[in-house]
Amino acid sequence: MSALAATAIAPDQDLDALLPELTAAFAAGAEQHDRDSSFPFENFARLHQEQLLALTAPARFGGRAADLPTTLKVVAAVARGEPATALVLTMQYLFHASLDGRAGFTDDLKAKVVRDAVENGALINALRVEPDLGTPARGGLPATVARRTADGWSLSGRKIYSTGSPALTWMIVWARTDEDEPRVGGFLVHKDAPGRRIEETWDHTGLRASGSHDVIFEAAPIPEHHALSPRPPSSPQPPDPAMAVWSPVLTAAIYDAAARSARDWFVHFVVDRKPANLGASLATLPRFQELVGEIDGLLLQNRVLLDSAAEGRLGAPYGGLVKHLVTENAIAAVEKAIAASGNPGLSRHNPLQRHYRDVLCGRVHTPQADVVLAGAGKAAFAALAR
Repeated sequence: MSALAATAIAPDQDLDALLPELTAAFAAGAEQHDRDSSFPFENFARLHQEQLLALTAPARFGGRAADLPTTLKVVAAVARGEPATALVLTMQYLFHASLDGRAGFTDDLKAKVVRDAVENGALINALRVEPDLGTPARGGLPATVARRTADGWSLSGRKIYSTGSPALTWMIVWARTDEDEPRVGGFLVHKDAPGRRIEETWDHTGLRASGSHDVIFEAAPIPEHHALSPRPPSSPQPPDPAMAVWSPVLTAAIYDAAARSARDWFVHFVVDRKPANLGASLATLPRFQELVGEIDGLLLQNRVLLDSAAEGRLGAPYGGLVKHLVTENAIAAVEKAIAASGNPGLSRHNPLQRHYRDVLCGRVHTPQADVVLAGAGKAAFAALAR
């Protein structure tokens, strides 16, 4: 049975008891990591301690083979505390969950990567975006080049927005070969490979703790068996239908969770705020009651969409729409709180402005709004033509 079809994790791990603890622990350091743009190494040490870094990996390699609803619960709880941690964790979960369908990964390589996560807390992510190319989801050949050597390959290039870079043990670097007819694919690189270095360029508005720096490869040696079946650009690897649901659901859950944290802060703010001219809490005013109702309505829509998709009630074609709708609802919910809270909501002493900066990052992730909406429209017209 593949990881994507597996049952939930063993009942001996009481997630309902553990996850609130993780949320609180990660939230305690979130403000400082945001201010410093520092990477939350301690969060991943705790996740490793709780045996959660291989949650979605195949059981035969020591993973927990969790299903999507269970994984969604974990990602949401982590994101409620510190969303950048949840983003790095989501990349790990997506890789492990799709491992059996990944081209070029022998069983030995699969076992090596998963056992490294289980035993040592090793993290993995794909490095694909480049300064000139942008996101490869829009097409184009990478400038990063893998050159043939006597022992395998030599990798040179620059990757930007390399999420989790300070803590990654393994990187799947998207590159083209230097052959007369170039092939394109991933090359598995270990953090200790010579010729790999990090430039700390990440100074973003949101998700400041994600460590999404530039990673530079200067003739980094790559073993022959770490070339993950590069293919001609005209024959890309077919998409994994299951990942068409897993990826948008888990990504959207990060921003829904940030919006829920914003909602909770705002509700407490409204209850505690007692203007002298009112002589009572703002929570007694109908306009604030209605506003919180609007926010809760948006978040209820998100919960229904995420749960429905995770439980298989929505098929893969709806994955992109779920991600788009959940992200926009999350942004709208936090914007309502920002508008109503005035100066306190924009003060750096309060977390609301941080939650707002974080939810805005949801629009950046693939699939992006224009692609999702155009695809939905094309599908509607195609259905009429049948």
